[in-house]
Amino acid sequence: LQMLEQQVVGGEQAKNKDLKEKRKRRKKYADERRMQLVAALQQSNEDSSDWVLLNVYDSIQEEVRAKSKLLEKVQEKLRAAETEIKDLQSEFELEKIDYLGTIRRLERELLLFQQLLDQVQSLVRRDCNYSNLEKIKRESVWDEETGYWKIPEPVVQKTHLP
Repeated sequence: LQMLEQQVVGGEQAKNKDLKEKRKRRKKYADERRMQLVAALQQSNEDSSDWVLLNVYDSIQEEVRAKSKLLEKVQEKLRAAETEIKDLQSEFELEKIDYLGTIRRLERELLLFQQLLDQVQSLVRRDCNYSNLEKIKRESVWDEETGYWKIPEPVVQKTHLP
């Protein structure tokens, strides 16, 4: 009965030592491979997890195809990133040109107003508070709410001689 039981539990090849060794090696290899995959999955991020799972292949052709697909995906991401960089650089360049144009225009306007003030200042009466531009600049206050300067009202100071 025991002999029958040993044959039934192990099957026909229960006593075959080569088969037992082969099973042990397969199991050991499968366990090692599983541990490698688990370790790789823990270290990988969401983008590379597909690549880790593709490491188990039936043939070299499958591995080549899978790695080629991965390479194409990475190259596509690279091209998209390069295109985005070029777009941002061109956008930045256009903004820079626009800002420089605005600065030049404002500098010309400032120069015009400065020249106008220099010409008009000599025409202002000496007894008016607007005859001293530096004093007007000091007394002027920027109003954040309205977005305008609050400039003192013009006042003519009359001097009375006794």
